[in-house]
Amino acid sequence: MLLPTRLRKNNAIRALVRETHLSMNDVVYPIFIVDGKGIKREIPSMKGQYHYSVDMLEEAVADFSAKGIGYLLLFGVPDQKDAEATPAFAEEGLVQQATRAIKKADPNMYVITDVCLCEYKSDGHCCFFNEDGAINRERSLETLCRVAVSHAEAGADMVAPSDMMDERIGQIREALDLAGYENIPIMAYSAKYASAFYGPFRDAANSAPAFGDRKAYQMDPANAEEALKEIALDIQENADIVMVKPAMPYLDILAKGKEISYLPMAAYQVSGEYAMLQNAVDQGLLDEKALFEALLSIKRAGADIILTYFAPVLQDLIKEYQA
Repeated sequence: MLLPTRLRKNNAIRALVRETHLSMNDVVYPIFIVDGKGIKREIPSMKGQYHYSVDMLEEAVADFSAKGIGYLLLFGVPDQKDAEATPAFAEEGLVQQATRAIKKADPNMYVITDVCLCEYKSDGHCCFFNEDGAINRERSLETLCRVAVSHAEAGADMVAPSDMMDERIGQIREALDLAGYENIPIMAYSAKYASAFYGPFRDAANSAPAFGDRKAYQMDPANAEEALKEIALDIQENADIVMVKPAMPYLDILAKGKEISYLPMAAYQVSGEYAMLQNAVDQGLLDEKALFEALLSIKRAGADIILTYFAPVLQDLIKEYQA
């Protein structure tokens, strides 16, 4: 008689037959870089997450490394923005400075940079618009390419375009290759939904749109087949990694995407997911194990890479709940 519980009776046998495992090599930690000096400031809407000024990164990177973190995703949050998104591609831009500082502090820390315009444009949008309100794709792509190349010049190991402009992966790939950075991989935000789960991030990155919303370029949460089309297009344009964002509300998309993609699949456990779970644990509504379980569900659904704000506590969670 088949008795599945035979393989559950103790920790030893459960560990032997476990199908899904989490490790620190699976996760990327997103961090926020701000202007100023001596700043390590907790983000009110994301308890346990911080704004860092560039001069504080040496100490922060040592702390990250001690917690098993080997991969960072950088977001710049400048005090000054303009209509041209100039701070996004400036040689002394925040992400450019932070990349150099991190590489100086720890050359082995892998640096991924967010390539977008919303944190740097005065209107908070990820693209430029024509007078009639339509997206100016050519101008948007030209600027995104400048941003990606500037990050590579600063020493980034990988760039991650999050803007959702059509054809941006192919354009950025060409720009990087022409600039001599053909070995810099691209992690594409391929299926990025117009989600309500981004709220705390927009507070952290000061990137809420000054008018309208981002539905014209981010995906409708009702659509699944469209996500597969987006993933396929980014593969055709030579992305190296494809991503689904958010993660938990879109595990079905992640699983479907994994079936059609031969590339590594990433998923972003976004700020709203983080805040929801962290607040529930802090209030005693959920056990801390729920954090591990949530990450495990993302891995089980098909993610090879998880971008998560829980990275600083994951090493301890693995020891506690994956023993």
